[in-house]
Amino acid sequence: MQLQTHSPQETLELGQRLGRSLSGGLVIALVGDLGAGKTQFVKGVASGNGATDPKQVTSPTFTLINEYEGQRTLIHIDTYRLKGSAELVALGFDEFIAEDAVVAVEWADRVCEAIPEDHLRIEVESIDANTRRLSFSAMGASAVACLESFNANQD
Repeated sequence: MQLQTHSPQETLELGQRLGRSLSGGLVIALVGDLGAGKTQFVKGVASGNGATDPKQVTSPTFTLINEYEGQRTLIHIDTYRLKGSAELVALGFDEFIAEDAVVAVEWADRVCEAIPEDHLRIEVESIDANTRRLSFSAMGASAVACLESFNANQD
C-alpha cells in the first residue's frame, strides 16, 4: 500500500493514525534516506499511541534508543550509527521485541538480519521539499492485523 503526504503535518497525522492501530509485539521497520521523514512519522505514531506531545519525540540518533509510554510502550531505535545487526542485538533488541511493546526501528535496512520475520515495513521516500511517499508492507500476522486496523481507522 502506498500513501502520499504533502506536508510534515500530514506525515505526522498519518503516523498518528498508525499509532491508534498498534498491537503489542509489533516491529515497525522504517527505511528511507536522511531527512525523508522517518522521525516525523514516529512522532505521529507516539502521539497516536497516547504517549506524548509529538514535540517531545526526538530522533535517537545519538542516544540510539528512546522510550515513550502510551497505550503500548513505544521503543524508538535509530540504527544509523550501528555497524550491523550484531550491535542492535547487543543493545537488547531481542528483549525489546519479546515484550508487549511496539518497536520502531529507523534505518532498518542496515540491520535487516535482526528484524523479525513478522514486521511492518514502511519505506519513506522524499518526492520534493514537502511531499513524501510512504509504502507499507505487512510481513506476518501481527503486521497484517495492524495494517487492517490502520485501514479501518481512516478519519
